Amino acid sequence: MQRYSFLIAIIILLTFGCREQHTSSEKELADSLYVKIHYQKKEVSIAMRDGIKLHTSIFTPKDKTENYPIMLMRTCYGVKPYGEDQMPKSLGPSGYFLKDKFIFVYQDVRGRWMSEGAFDNMRPHVPDKNNPRQIDESSDTFDTIEWLLANVENHNGKVGQWGISYPGFYTIAAAIDAHPALVASSPQAPIADFYFDDFHHHGAYLQSYWMITPLFGTQKNEPVNEPWYEFVKPGTPDGYQFHMNLGPLKNSQKYYKDNFFWQQIIGHPNYDEFWQERSVLPHLNNIQHAILTVGGWFDAEDLFGPLNIYKSIENQQRNHFNQIVMGPWGHGDWARKSIPQYVGNIYYGDSIADFYQKEIEFPFFSHFLKEKPLPELPEAYMFDTGLKKWFRFNEWPPEEAEVITLYPDRHEKLSFKEPKNADVNTFSYVSDPLKPVPSTEDIKKISLHRKFMTSDQRHAYKRPDVLSFQTEPLSMSKTVAGEIVAYLDVSTTAGDADWIVKIIDVYPPDHPSFPDTPSHITMGEYQQLVRSEVIRGRFRNSYRKPEPFVAGQKTRIVLPIQDVLHTFKEGHKIMIQIQSTWFPYIDRNPQQYVENIFDASEEDFIKATHTIYGSSFIQMGGKSGISGLDIISK
Repeated sequence: MQRYSFLIAIIILLTFGCREQHTSSEKELADSLYVKIHYQKKEVSIAMRDGIKLHTSIFTPKDKTENYPIMLMRTCYGVKPYGEDQMPKSLGPSGYFLKDKFIFVYQDVRGRWMSEGAFDNMRPHVPDKNNPRQIDESSDTFDTIEWLLANVENHNGKVGQWGISYPGFYTIAAAIDAHPALVASSPQAPIADFYFDDFHHHGAYLQSYWMITPLFGTQKNEPVNEPWYEFVKPGTPDGYQFHMNLGPLKNSQKYYKDNFFWQQIIGHPNYDEFWQERSVLPHLNNIQHAILTVGGWFDAEDLFGPLNIYKSIENQQRNHFNQIVMGPWGHGDWARKSIPQYVGNIYYGDSIADFYQKEIEFPFFSHFLKEKPLPELPEAYMFDTGLKKWFRFNEWPPEEAEVITLYPDRHEKLSFKEPKNADVNTFSYVSDPLKPVPSTEDIKKISLHRKFMTSDQRHAYKRPDVLSFQTEPLSMSKTVAGEIVAYLDVSTTAGDADWIVKIIDVYPPDHPSFPDTPSHITMGEYQQLVRSEVIRGRFRNSYRKPEPFVAGQKTRIVLPIQDVLHTFKEGHKIMIQIQSTWFPYIDRNPQQYVENIFDASEEDFIKATHTIYGSSFIQMGGKSGISGLDIISK
């Protein structure tokens, strides 16, 4: 009887919403019970045009008195729990969708989990599908929607799609040559191009992704509801040491010789046709429905994707309904229930994810799927990570944004004006790939360490193989809104080198701690990473055709760095750090030029002296004129 009374109380709570505040665990319990009480589940296998069947879970409201729109999410990560008697803890992008009632559909993409077929990473788009066996993610989504409209009852004929990370790619891929019923899509942290997102940055391989390679490179033989891939057992908790012990990446063959994705990575070190055909950016010129792209300013995995997907659609279809939201989040933080929003040691405020879910995401889908009024949402809803507040813009980057130019000067100074002796100033350091600069001060994770995006850079500042330039304390705040490009004039004694540029906010000495700052962290003089990027020097002229440096010859490198909206406050300093190793976030460049770094041997890893010339500069803010399409066409 007591258990029955508790259940009745929960039902009343869910039905009438008489309680305004829940703890995170209470909300999860409430959502889980709501799903069980108000939804029914059905599992089906939907045949695609080539005969392959995709496992699909369909959750429909038990209330059949009205028709509902369909919310679709396609994923390579599994639609657990499997079994029609097994219900998930929640449904949809957030609890706001759950309570308002939609038909929720989750699907395993081909080759994954309970679906048939072979898996392909970033499956290329096929423009001409006259051959019924020509398939891509767009056609699979089209066929899925067609089946749902014909076989699911009580729908209103409208479909929305969303997804985070890889599901974000499936969302934007489906928006190309989309089904007419697909009227609203929200690609969130979407992969746009695997040569600039996730596994690579401007030709450098992200070794921080090495450990998760089995997740994407192991085919299964039959439908499965449990993992069929196995991760490497590192044998040490020290991420830096594990990757140093691994040695040259050619040693990975003992782990990954049967991993098809690893073989593709090492077989295509340049931006050749294999990678080019997997980019979605060139195909975003025929989007016919509303797009809401979402990303996190501190997403260590997919920052290139959301910014360049939004810009590509905007540049090719300027009058299209195309919005972007960028918040103070790491990868997918906007979908979580955390009340205090931290990225690493930096606090950004409370309930920021809930604000997005309630005021932006839910109204967007409600308008296009249920014809509810659309609030006056701006085209770009962007969070200033220095002022820690939201701003609304009619376009991104904003036309009125100030362009700030920074120049390196003698005595580790950073100037807003070009120094008088810029042409003769030089700054040199010795880079040793056998003693690389750590990505963070304390690397405890073997795989990707997401929190480094706001990490303290004082550990790098102390190294002789890192150049550091900083302004005087600012007499007035400076806001950087838009794109960043580093124009580096460099030379090296070797045949190759990586060039890493970091933009840093140096806190004043008396900066107080945040509410949850760990006791061993001092925020005074904290060097917070704001933005960073790397380019493998061999790709300075073309990602398709690498070329070695001529030893000692001055060479210009143009490095686009991802956008920011960050205000450097009065009393803070702006710092630029330049280095050539960043381990194990990126792999080590041997510096001896070899045709394929994945084939490099121990003896190829050599010390080299790298020089930055005073004619180098960094432009921050506004529109640089270098778009994602420009980058991938290089």
